[in-house]
Amino acid sequence: MRVSELVRVRLEDVDYERCQIRINAGKGEKDRIVPFPISFKEVLAMHADKMRQRNAEYLFESSWKRKYTDRGIRKKLTKYAKEAGIKRNISPHRLRHFLLTWLKKQGIDDAFIQPYSGHSTRQSLEVYSKLSIEDAQKKYDQVINRFPI
Repeated sequence: MRVSELVRVRLEDVDYERCQIRINAGKGEKDRIVPFPISFKEVLAMHADKMRQRNAEYLFESSWKRKYTDRGIRKKLTKYAKEAGIKRNISPHRLRHFLLTWLKKQGIDDAFIQPYSGHSTRQSLEVYSKLSIEDAQKKYDQVINRFPI
């Protein structure tokens, strides 16, 4: 999910039974469904309940009843990454990129990744494949000299 989509998620866009979030008018004004892990369901439901008690409209709102901005989410992520001892510069886009690359490395076909990623075509997922190929090349280089010829 893109950070610009995350800040527009309304409380009613979350389907806890199916573990899915509906993205309305995402990039390219396209609607889509994004899954979330079952292990995240309880935490997300607790957060949403807290937001409902505050009469919030959005899943992520400030105490001033305003939805977070892209920049606000980035600031929060930086703060929590620092608190967690993560030294690398981290951004929502980097996390998204890491997830899509990881899914590719797990052998998940582009046909399954593409609808969730929000990319308009499978070809646009090639950037994540290239990273996997680079990793494969490193592994290959490490073992090729042991090939019995």
